[in-house]
Amino acid sequence: MRRDALRPAVAAAMSLFCVGSTVAKPLAFTGVRLIDGRSAQPIEDGVLIVEADRIVAAGPRTAVTVPSDAEIREQHGRTIMPGLISDHSHVGIVQGVEVGAQNYTRENILAQLKAYTARGVTTVMALGLNGAIMPEIRAEAHAGRIPGADLFGVDRGIGVPDGGPPQAMIRVSPDQLFRPTDAEGAREAVRAMKARGTDMVKLWLDDFGRSVPAKMQPAVYTAVIDEAHRLGLRVAAHVHDLEDARAVTKAGVDVLAHGVRDKLVDADLIALLKAHNTWYIATLALDEATFAYADAPAWAQTPFVRTALAPELKARFDDPTWQRETRTSAKAQAARDSLIMNLANLKVLYDAGVRIGFGTDSGAAPERVSGVAEHRELALMVQAGFTPMQALITATSRAAELLDLADRGSLEADRRADLVILAADPSEDIANSSSIVEVWRSGRQQDLTSSTSR
Repeated sequence: MRRDALRPAVAAAMSLFCVGSTVAKPLAFTGVRLIDGRSAQPIEDGVLIVEADRIVAAGPRTAVTVPSDAEIREQHGRTIMPGLISDHSHVGIVQGVEVGAQNYTRENILAQLKAYTARGVTTVMALGLNGAIMPEIRAEAHAGRIPGADLFGVDRGIGVPDGGPPQAMIRVSPDQLFRPTDAEGAREAVRAMKARGTDMVKLWLDDFGRSVPAKMQPAVYTAVIDEAHRLGLRVAAHVHDLEDARAVTKAGVDVLAHGVRDKLVDADLIALLKAHNTWYIATLALDEATFAYADAPAWAQTPFVRTALAPELKARFDDPTWQRETRTSAKAQAARDSLIMNLANLKVLYDAGVRIGFGTDSGAAPERVSGVAEHRELALMVQAGFTPMQALITATSRAAELLDLADRGSLEADRRADLVILAADPSEDIANSSSIVEVWRSGRQQDLTSSTSR
């Protein structure tokens, strides 16, 4: 199978550092609305039983027996859903308004993992540009020795010499990215990533709006995909244009890590994606974040967002000169156009039965705020034509499926007790996904007080 199971390290994830200890006796959440991550409708007057790090039972009150020794937590009016899962994020790239290798530190990464969890994102795939400390931090996250979201990651990733991703934009060190010059170099890079325990392989194919001299050559990305599959790894590709998406899908890529934004998708691409069982992650919030904070919409003024911003980033967003220059920039207009196309293509692909994952590219640029971007993605999916429940299913059970994580993403027996408790119902209004009261990871309640994305 063309999969990296992501399982060996996950097996160690038994306990979790957080506010309280793992549930010592059964804990029963009662009188609650359950959004289980699979069903098309919420379960009203539900009961959820947690014991240790696992869900024991979940369903309507009439179908779930509460253990006699359970601690009862009445949740009348509240909603419980699975923790959100990001299939495409980054850690350690940004700090405040700065981007670069100097930010790839243990302290910064741990702060960002806590910021994700404070906003209900309990699992994160850091999809490339990771340095030498990634395996250690990932192992600690899996084993529960650090607070914050569980972490998976791509070791480095594979870009293009003097091409994508542009060094002027990401400013990473040599140990965060491979840039092979030919097919054999690409295979060597994949083998090196495998040796370091990468969870997936990432390649950057496109030319970032013709801002770099060349795209990745077909011989190189074909070698990456072939070598990765030979070693049991899956491959995600950074794309923007329809023809690049078509070509890399024909070559057998497993995940398109961004949406098609230059043209409307066509029947040929749809057929290819379905024939190859290729996953598609739109990253709508990436496009929106390029201009949205300059527009100062109401959602950006809420405490949920404002408390997530580092002081330097808050000052930037509040600066009238920055707002004016950003709103009128060619980059902002291009992003607005890309978002319109991205929204349309996502709905077409979803309706056609293409496998849709959930990701935002959060953490790769200051305006793509860790944890906030994921809730914007939900809102934009609904804007694209998803129902709130379809968006939530995509962000939980389907996102887990993309990462081949069978132990999370839904409220079912024997799943990890990764829970988000909400004051309001997101199935009625997706904006209610941010009404977070509590977050639990593997049966432990998380500290929500340290929630700023650095």
